[in-house]
Amino acid sequence: MNLFTPLNSESGKNLSGSPKPVEHVRVLILGSGPAGYTAAIYAARANLNPVVYEGIEPGGQLTTTTEVENFPGYPDGVTGTQMMEDLKKQAERFGTDVRFGIATAADLSSMPYRITIDDEKVVETDALIIATGATAKYLGLESENKFKGQGVSACATCDGFFYKGKDVAVVGGGDTAAEEATYLAGLCRKVYLIVRKSYLRASKAMQEKVASTPNIEILFEHTTKEIVGDQSGVNGVILTNTKTGKDVKVDISGFFLAIGHHPNSELFKPWLDTDEVGYIKTLPDSTKTNLPGVFACGDVRDPHYRQAITAAGSGCMAAIDAERYLGERKF
Repeated sequence: MNLFTPLNSESGKNLSGSPKPVEHVRVLILGSGPAGYTAAIYAARANLNPVVYEGIEPGGQLTTTTEVENFPGYPDGVTGTQMMEDLKKQAERFGTDVRFGIATAADLSSMPYRITIDDEKVVETDALIIATGATAKYLGLESENKFKGQGVSACATCDGFFYKGKDVAVVGGGDTAAEEATYLAGLCRKVYLIVRKSYLRASKAMQEKVASTPNIEILFEHTTKEIVGDQSGVNGVILTNTKTGKDVKVDISGFFLAIGHHPNSELFKPWLDTDEVGYIKTLPDSTKTNLPGVFACGDVRDPHYRQAITAAGSGCMAAIDAERYLGERKF
């Protein structure tokens, strides 16, 4: 589900029909993943008094990951939930006002920018940092949700290490799926690439790379019917052959989704430049958008890396960009 989902609302009024209260802040940060919290830490240390609204999934996508072992500073690893709690505490330590709430409407037509929270309150801000993230696309299976974080993952780079020497499956037929499969092939004993169609949509170079990797087996014309497992996690997947209609069970320990991500940018599309998928465009080497005083960081602007560390880095950049912007305009 979207972190920041537009709701039907009458402009200027809350659900009860009365005028919405309005609050003014210097820096408003939407999103509470590594990007949002890092932006908050830097903004708070710069005495910008940032306000963070966490969204519907406090801590962001990382809270669906069990162990995080590739974030600097945690030599023994850390759970995604714990790391987000650490970042939140650090942001609050410097004076960040962290609140639970969902952005339900936006008006970026003029300054100060106006964001409606929970369809009940309007927050005006001199600088807006958008860190609303991106949502991985899933197949919609009940079993998929059941084993999320216990063998089901949407990030091979994040979780592949846990399946070293094991058999795994990747679903998807594009460049992302091909990249995930080849990455996992360097760690795992066997990688099954589940492709719904009779061909790969990936670029020719990626197709050749997959074809030349001996421990990748492509299962063309198969769809996922069910992921199976027990208390220990995933131990298999049931596939349906789209030509014959027959089901087959494949023994695996990990199931990786590689069918794309959906950036949570719908609220801002009327005003901000986005690519064809919806990722917010920013200026080179910057988090600046096409609107002055509006900055984007983390996965909502990153279709390539999608890592906690890169999100945190861009959150730092957004806070510094916001600080310089406010300083130049002398708000």
